[in-house]
Amino acid sequence: MNKLRNLLAIIALFSSLLVVTSCDDDDDPAVVERPSISSSSASTSIITGNSAALTFNVTVPGGYASSTISAGTINSEPSVGATSGTITASYTPTSAGTTTITLTVTDQQSTSKSESISVDVIANDPVAGAPLISGIPATASIYVGDTLGGEATGDIEVILTAEAGISSFTLSVNDGAETALGAYDGSATADTIDVYSLGYAPTEAGTYVLDFTLTDADGETAQVTHVLTVEDVEYPTSIISDNIEENTTWYADTVYELAGRIAVLDGAVLTIQAGTIIKGQAGSGSNATALLIARGGTLNAEGSPTQPIIFTTVSDQIAPGQIASPNMLPTDSGLWGGLIILGNAPIAADAESIQIEGIPPSDTNGLYGGTDPDDSSGTIQYVSIRHGGANIGEGNEINGITLGGVGAGTTIDHIEVIGNQDDGIEFFGGTVNVNDVLIWNAGDDSFDYDQGISGTLDNFIGILGPDSDHALELDGPEGAVPANISGSFTIQNGSIKGSLDATGGEYADLRSDIRGDLNNIYFFNFKANSDVEFDNNGVSQNYIDELINLTNLQFNVSHLSDGNLTIEDIFQEKVATDDNDVPTEDPLDIFTERPLESTIEVVTTPTVGADKTEFTGWTWADYAGELADF
Repeated sequence: MNKLRNLLAIIALFSSLLVVTSCDDDDDPAVVERPSISSSSASTSIITGNSAALTFNVTVPGGYASSTISAGTINSEPSVGATSGTITASYTPTSAGTTTITLTVTDQQSTSKSESISVDVIANDPVAGAPLISGIPATASIYVGDTLGGEATGDIEVILTAEAGISSFTLSVNDGAETALGAYDGSATADTIDVYSLGYAPTEAGTYVLDFTLTDADGETAQVTHVLTVEDVEYPTSIISDNIEENTTWYADTVYELAGRIAVLDGAVLTIQAGTIIKGQAGSGSNATALLIARGGTLNAEGSPTQPIIFTTVSDQIAPGQIASPNMLPTDSGLWGGLIILGNAPIAADAESIQIEGIPPSDTNGLYGGTDPDDSSGTIQYVSIRHGGANIGEGNEINGITLGGVGAGTTIDHIEVIGNQDDGIEFFGGTVNVNDVLIWNAGDDSFDYDQGISGTLDNFIGILGPDSDHALELDGPEGAVPANISGSFTIQNGSIKGSLDATGGEYADLRSDIRGDLNNIYFFNFKANSDVEFDNNGVSQNYIDELINLTNLQFNVSHLSDGNLTIEDIFQEKVATDDNDVPTEDPLDIFTERPLESTIEVVTTPTVGADKTEFTGWTWADYAGELADF
């Protein structure tokens, strides 16, 4: 019996050995290797308040499924099913001590592997002597147009500490661009502690690595790395094809596309939020696109110094949050219509109300003029209008902004018009006062006055382009002046830069029955033959009768070697001529009859002109460096 038991035991042992052998991984192709992990280092050190960047390289023959980390945050990982890749994580300690951070990777067969890194956390103690950067998060995500350290992420106050004194603080970014350091300007050099607000706004989507380096007076350094993810944001487009008959709001998170001539009708209010972009479709003739505020309609378009409202063409790839177009040139013009505002204020024309130029007579929403000097068409502030002036007929284009019979109850200030095929801004009667206007690259006149406009233009800049004609084209009443307006305007506190390449490029053309005052205006960079022209005897007589008053006009001709170099050369009295250019009038010799003011002079350094600070930060002209000469 004992011999039998021993034999059975030997057989059982042998059988078990056979089973083990049959399960060898080398002989069974269905068994997959476990994941493997290697870290950038087995340990690292960090000061409380800073972030440790952790990197793990993983190999996952069974296909990557997921990963977890015992402390911190996983920022990036391989795609599901990948057999290799990199996992990045960050850890921001709040207290000193040693922390073991363990990463666990699991494959698609539910097989796991773990790897640990020891993090030695040092107390944030300036007395220890080492320089220290704190307050910068390890990662952040924003959209194109947002600012790291702005509304998207909240203020980021970076604290610099160096017991030996701050020697320098630098920021490098992997986009290769020169990057400003927020409010930090190095003025705290040699101090032991300083604070600055981080502000960084990439203009394209992508991943940006920001490396900060603080160096103290002993040459010791501290470094912090921040990884910023910038994502494109898709803004929905709303096609506007019908007139606005009831109160409507356009929001900054939507791009609005004008599919034709859109009128805000009598009694309706259109409110446009700050930062909104409106794009006009291409069109000409009666199909030219425009936004028209009819008499009795109201436009409240209140942009801000940080969020201007932009009117442009559908060809423009600009998105909310951007100031400069990513694809258009400031000389591109005629690609849509423009902004037309019509009111019930008096005009000096053939009738109490007439049809505005640029709008077919069949559209009665194009009527303007009335009897109310205090009429209001709303509030228009911090608005940029670009690439307009579509042709509606031979020699008839829409202005960048047209104001017909607009009343003094309307608020208009901080307006920019760029690349308009016709005039930048044109007034047809009315009593509105307009402040802080910049016109750049108008295809005709920068500022055009007609029909007894009785308001004031204050603080303005004109920048003539290659197709510009006059900086100022000034006409007077075209009919009887209503008793409740003066029929006379004031233009004051302006700076105008000419263009040596302009086809016209004149200073000013005084025409028709002009009545008005020009004060404190500086002209520079004009052509050798540019002049201020009194067109005919009617204009000249108005000057003699003191219906035209000119004071503190300054002209810089230091860039010229010949041509109109003196005030006597610049100011020209003209007479009317017939179709063959033969004079039909005799000159009145107006500057002998009424000599020009002594404050009208040639200068090299101006003492009058515009306050350009009203145009900084929100205009494309400022962004493009065009204000440097003002």
